[in-house]
Amino acid sequence: MSKEKKQVTVGRIADFPVGKCTVVEIDGREIGIARLKNGEYRAVRNHCPHKGAPVCKGFISGTMVPGAVGELVYGRDGEILVCPWHGYEFDLATGAVIYQESSEKLLMYPVEIRNGEVVVTV
Repeated sequence: MSKEKKQVTVGRIADFPVGKCTVVEIDGREIGIARLKNGEYRAVRNHCPHKGAPVCKGFISGTMVPGAVGELVYGRDGEILVCPWHGYEFDLATGAVIYQESSEKLLMYPVEIRNGEVVVTV
């Protein structure tokens, strides 16, 4: 038996600061709404799949990306959610853990903007 999906308006775009993850509650679930620097929005369950931390209490940043041998290169600024407990880095495009062999992923929900409002499908 499949559950019906529903769309919920969680606020106006101005309610969600760029580079932050703002937690809202939908049907008893805490969901973080992340507004990325490029103007896109992501919605993730506020639960780290690693150890259950409130992942949205972490911060959005970038990460080290491949560079030349011996070179440290910072990139993907504003695209990575870092868990506050153990520093796990999650790709906000896919929910996947960065740079680790793991099947753990953030639970993500579709988001769209309609008439200046943020709408999440749960």
